[in-house]
Amino acid sequence: QVQLAESGGGLVQAGGSLRLSCAASGSISSMHSMGWYRQAPGKQRELVAAITSGGSTNYADSVKGRFTLSRDNAKNTVYLQMSSLKPEDTAVYYCNAARYDMAYRRTYDYWGQGTQVTVSS
Repeated sequence: QVQLAESGGGLVQAGGSLRLSCAASGSISSMHSMGWYRQAPGKQRELVAAITSGGSTNYADSVKGRFTLSRDNAKNTVYLQMSSLKPEDTAVYYCNAARYDMAYRRTYDYWGQGTQVTVSS
């Protein structure tokens, strides 16, 4: 079982910055992709940013230029640096890891418990 431990959420004023961390119980190098999703009250969960094992990144249009996803393979940790935060960024942020089993041609998804990010106006 893969476990993801999130940290770094909190309350910040608009225009401020926050860095989220996600520490995996196993090697993140073995994962097909890792990233962050978020879900605001009354909204669907959406992809914020993701990075593949090959290093390709994908960001939601709403966060491009403001958020940066990075990884530290030695620490088995991924980070989400959030800058120029807006009230609409307020949500529960979830770490995600996806592992692809080549033998079974199947993808397994793992999720963190979520961390609250609140941006005040």
